[in-house]
Amino acid sequence: MKIKTKPFERIAQIFQISNESAKYLLNHVQKSFKYEKPNHALILEFIESQTYEFIPTPYDIASAMKENKVWDYELSSPPPKVEDEEDLYF
Repeated sequence: MKIKTKPFERIAQIFQISNESAKYLLNHVQKSFKYEKPNHALILEFIESQTYEFIPTPYDIASAMKENKVWDYELSSPPPKVEDEEDLYF
């Protein structure tokens, strides 16, 4: 009997991150959409179809899903950009 891998476990393997980080990524991809949220399996399927060379932000994944018509629903506002600390102080 084959044990089914959960989407977060597969994401953890793909990006070489912890299961907790993978769950966070999946949940935040969902939160990037305003009303209709894609399920974890669809997010995983999309990520597996891409060739990411680094870990994208959840919002970048959500934007790409929308652009590629994989999940063509309204996105929430993008998260604020994180500035480098050196830029904050003169």
